[in-house]
Amino acid sequence: MEGISDIRIIGLDENRPPLIRKEPYIDLYFKLSHKAPAAWCNEFNNVASKQKYDTKIDDADGLYIRTWVRSPDEIAAHLKIMQALVRACTANYIDKINAARLSAGDKNTDLSKEGGEQGRLNRIVAELDFSDKA
Repeated sequence: MEGISDIRIIGLDENRPPLIRKEPYIDLYFKLSHKAPAAWCNEFNNVASKQKYDTKIDDADGLYIRTWVRSPDEIAAHLKIMQALVRACTANYIDKINAARLSAGDKNTDLSKEGGEQGRLNRIVAELDFSDKA
């Protein structure tokens, strides 16, 4: 099973290849290595919102990054930008998960400091060892 840190661009969507059209742009649909969670997609869209060309990933789909360029000569450079965005998004997402875990741990520590029977119960629960050691 691949994790969040394994998300990367692996190619273009075979069903929506880049085409030269009358419009002055070329749509690109970069395919990710696996489906990203909705929260990762939202983080990506936040990070990508500052880009020169509109870049988004549908959080329901989580597999394709939709963007565009003005000419074929820009595609290789734009791929590098998209790869950097994926790495930045993944780092931000992991940082937020770790911060949430630390915050949850702090809340449990606060609960164990409560007095009376509730405090005693909270301390017992906080000290439970769920490892499978005999």
